[in-house]
Amino acid sequence: MDLILWRHADAEEGSPDHARALTDKGRQQAALMAGWLKARLPKDVRILVSPARRTQQTAQALGIAYETCEALAPGSDTAEALAAANWPDAEGVVLVVGHQPTLGQIAALLLSGASADWAIKKSGVWWLSNRAREGESQIMLEAALAPNMLKKGK
Repeated sequence: MDLILWRHADAEEGSPDHARALTDKGRQQAALMAGWLKARLPKDVRILVSPARRTQQTAQALGIAYETCEALAPGSDTAEALAAANWPDAEGVVLVVGHQPTLGQIAALLLSGASADWAIKKSGVWWLSNRAREGESQIMLEAALAPNMLKKGK
């Protein structure tokens, strides 16, 4: 299984939190990352998105159907988010569009085996892969990318 963690792009300040929209910068970030992802995602990717407006707008940049998932709402628990993605048992690729600190906590837990508050930049993507090798499960970081790395000249 591959698990892709995509943090929402830059959003407006304000409240209520779930209604915050992407800024112009955020729309540009989402479009850049969506272009990179779309070129690499399989046709049967499962996309799970927080119900918050900013994550919905980030995911919409892909132009691919997705599922809204309450387990990914702001402040969600890592265990709930991983269960929603069916980690590590799902077949294929699951893309999760969510929030900090949950996404960073998932990355830390899966890659280091310990809970920690790792930072994922706005509209950043961490692509993790789970494979079995010699009877043992191995989790690999396939890519960690921030949108500024996709701009021309980088």
